[in-house]
Amino acid sequence: MPQDDFDTFTISVIQASLIAAADEMFAVLKKTAMSPIIYEVLDVGTGITDGEGNLVSSGAGIPTFVGVLDKAVKRIIELNGADAIRPGDMFVTNDPYFGGVTHLNDVVIAQPVFAGGGLVAWTASIAHWNDVGGKTPGSMAVDVSEIFQEGLRLPAIKLFECGEPVRSVFDIIAVNSRLPDFVNGDLWAQVAASRKAEARIRQLVDTYGAPAYQAALSALFEEGEQRGLAGLSSLPEGTYAIEEEQDDGALWRATISVTRHRFIVDLRDNPLQRNAPYNTSRDGAVISSQMIFKALTDPTLFANAGSFRPLHVITEPGTIFHATGTAPHGYYFETRIRLYDMLWQCMARAMPERLPAGHFASICGTVIAGRHPDTGRRYTMVEPQMGGWGATSKRDGLDAMYSASHGETFNCPVEICEARYGIDVGYKRLNETDEGRGLHAGGKGLEISYRPRGHAVLSAGYSRNKQPVWGLDGGGDGGTNGIAIVRAAGAREDHAFVSGLKVDPGDEVVVSTANGGGWQAERP
Repeated sequence: MPQDDFDTFTISVIQASLIAAADEMFAVLKKTAMSPIIYEVLDVGTGITDGEGNLVSSGAGIPTFVGVLDKAVKRIIELNGADAIRPGDMFVTNDPYFGGVTHLNDVVIAQPVFAGGGLVAWTASIAHWNDVGGKTPGSMAVDVSEIFQEGLRLPAIKLFECGEPVRSVFDIIAVNSRLPDFVNGDLWAQVAASRKAEARIRQLVDTYGAPAYQAALSALFEEGEQRGLAGLSSLPEGTYAIEEEQDDGALWRATISVTRHRFIVDLRDNPLQRNAPYNTSRDGAVISSQMIFKALTDPTLFANAGSFRPLHVITEPGTIFHATGTAPHGYYFETRIRLYDMLWQCMARAMPERLPAGHFASICGTVIAGRHPDTGRRYTMVEPQMGGWGATSKRDGLDAMYSASHGETFNCPVEICEARYGIDVGYKRLNETDEGRGLHAGGKGLEISYRPRGHAVLSAGYSRNKQPVWGLDGGGDGGTNGIAIVRAAGAREDHAFVSGLKVDPGDEVVVSTANGGGWQAERP
């Protein structure tokens, strides 16, 4: 039935209820998870799609995670077949070649919703699990050449079948983790989140009927497309190209073509995929492109499948932005945020009055794993870091913010870190260096000191370790990111990417994140 056959009020109530259901999923996940990376940092994403996997609404959390969920659901449908999916089924995947999109630590759980005589929706969430096996505690090894070395792979398989748990899958997950209690608790939190949203969607369809529900979705997708096109029309038409050197000396390239109806991102001319954990899937490259497109055309919380209809992304299979085969993905997030930052810089050069200078542009993922010195219980601290954001044409940059990829997340409180992990936090303070000068200065990065009281193992991934944050319109560069170990005897070891590094009591882990770039040269 056409949407015009239903009154605007009914359509609006259904749409608002779907947004509320995704937010409720997020609240359930936050309140029931066992791991601080989920309930404190909020390293999660929740969303609802239609029956075919098109994004309808999303909860808070990491923007790049929200972009995963629709792609994961579509891959689950493709691999299992729409005809084989039944009420009460629930699926799990974490493999980037099977709908996981990111890396093995990030686990997607998706549930089909049947109402009104058919499959009308999917409820899905993604969350970072502390440990899924692999070479090193925390499953974040840098010295790997294949995905097999990174941990347990879950290839879009059934977690529940017709409402009954597939016990063997639960057992396989638990036995492959160094932290089985935590992964089991976080898994059930995601299950609870999906079930809560499923109940809300069924209530909507029962109350208003399947035709009204489908009409509301059609109207929502149409609004998303129209908002995207309206924003696209405000951009200067043309073709913009960028080439940027990375920390390892590789040259990355992108071309963005803007027309009245299309935003085309061409990533074909880029390095081949690596036998190292610095690749991303094509879906990951699409998500980076979706983020810059959304920021430019409609920088609001409103987002669904229609929002991205004008976007077209071109990749080349076998490259770092479209990895294939068994290439590893452990630090995909650094490749993805570097890509996003490069696309941002490309458009900022064309519109310096509209976009800020570069920000610290790294997740600065920091994983410290060991046994609590007081209880002997295993722990894995997973902590993304904050840094400086770039200045704009109107103001200085913001201090100590999470990266653009991390969105609405939070740092783990010092009290939680010290109590749950037995790691003393010596200090957490703003970086008072002078990088990022300009008419408007870049925001300040952070300096942090972690002092484990017991023996531990460190894994970390910090990009922009050599190539500094870029200033805009003559503004100063913003500095670099890094992590170091200061040994008890006084020796200092500086790192960018490292895993399996032993940290002893008395050693200090020192984090330093970059200031944002400055905007325009300082006036005399």
